[in-house]
Amino acid sequence: MVGLKSHDRHVLMQQLLSVVIRDILPNKVRLAITRLCFFFNSICSKVLDPVKLDELENEAAIILRELEMYFPPAFFDIMVHLIIHLVREIKCCGSVYLQWMYPIE
Repeated sequence: MVGLKSHDRHVLMQQLLSVVIRDILPNKVRLAITRLCFFFNSICSKVLDPVKLDELENEAAIILRELEMYFPPAFFDIMVHLIIHLVREIKCCGSVYLQWMYPIE
């Protein structure tokens, strides 16, 4: 895990985390983290349906609520809270795919 670039960590979280935690964590915790992985996977896709953005915004709030039930308060810093604002940023600025800084990195 040391020495990875942000793109590598992004791929780990978006694609592999849900597979890795499959047999390790309890069912409810695993489902909350898997929903978070699917949320990031859907907002980072190249094609976004504008109709589904409101659903994704509600999904982010539900995911954070579920995470708050299973993780201690020390887990939640400002970065976890910023998940709520990602869909609004997509509505204002366009697809996340077009805003990535990975080529510059």
